[in-house]
Amino acid sequence: MRRREFIALLGSAAAIQPLGVRAERPPARILYFTLSAGYRHDVIPLSKSILTQLGRSSGAFEITATEDTSEFSTDNLKRYAAVMFYTTGELPMNDTEKEALLDFVRSGGGFLGVHSATDTFYTWPDYLDLVGGYFDGHPWHQAVTVKVVDPGNPLVAHLGDTLRIEDEIYQIRDFDHRGSHLLLRLDQDSVDLGKPGVHQRSYGWPLAWTRSYGQGRVFYTALGHEASVWRDTRFQRILTNAILWSIGKSP
Repeated sequence: MRRREFIALLGSAAAIQPLGVRAERPPARILYFTLSAGYRHDVIPLSKSILTQLGRSSGAFEITATEDTSEFSTDNLKRYAAVMFYTTGELPMNDTEKEALLDFVRSGGGFLGVHSATDTFYTWPDYLDLVGGYFDGHPWHQAVTVKVVDPGNPLVAHLGDTLRIEDEIYQIRDFDHRGSHLLLRLDQDSVDLGKPGVHQRSYGWPLAWTRSYGQGRVFYTALGHEASVWRDTRFQRILTNAILWSIGKSP
C-alpha cells in the first residue's frame, strides 16, 4: 500500500469513529416527582436512590428527582421521556402546568405512578382519566399473596404466577377496568375480608396495570409503601421494565 493510500485510509477511519460515537443514544431522562400535599412517605429518599441506581445499571435511563411544579412546562418536559409520580394530595400545580403534563403524555410521553400516585388530585377529573383509579383506603398492612394476572406480559413475566410480599395494600375505587390492562391483583384468600374498611368490588383489588392516554403509555402499581419492597429485586425489576416500556423500549 502506498503512503498516500494509507493516509487516506486512516482519515476515513477517523471520520467513521465520531459517527459511531454520535450514534450512541444518551440515557432517556425520567422526571421523578415526589411532592406531597398530603401524607409524606418516609421511603421517598430511598426510592430516589434506588431508581437512580436502576437507571445506571440499565444504562437506558437516568432519574431527575424534583418537587418543583415549575418543571411542568411544555418546554421543560421536552427534555424527558417519561414522568413518574410518588405524590399525595391536591398538588399545587396551576392549570398551565397540569395541561402541560397531559399534553406531554398525549403526545407520546410515558407516565408512571407508584403507590400513592392514586392518592393524588381527587378534584382533577383529567388526572383520573390519566392514572385510571383512586386510592380508597388500605385495610391491610401485612404479608399477602399477589396474583400475576398476565404472567406472559414482559413487565411481570419474571414473577411467575404469584408474588408473596409484605406491604401496605391499597384498595382502588373508580377503577377503569375496561380501559386498563391488569397485571397484578391481590389474592383475596390471603387477607381477612371481614376487616373494617374493606370494600368489595367486581374487579377485586388491582395492584398494577397499564393503559393508554392518547399516544402515551401509562403504568401504575399500588405497591411501594415499605422500604423492604423498594429493596426487593422483584419490585425493582417491575419498575425497570415499566420505565422501559413507558418510553417504548423492550423490557
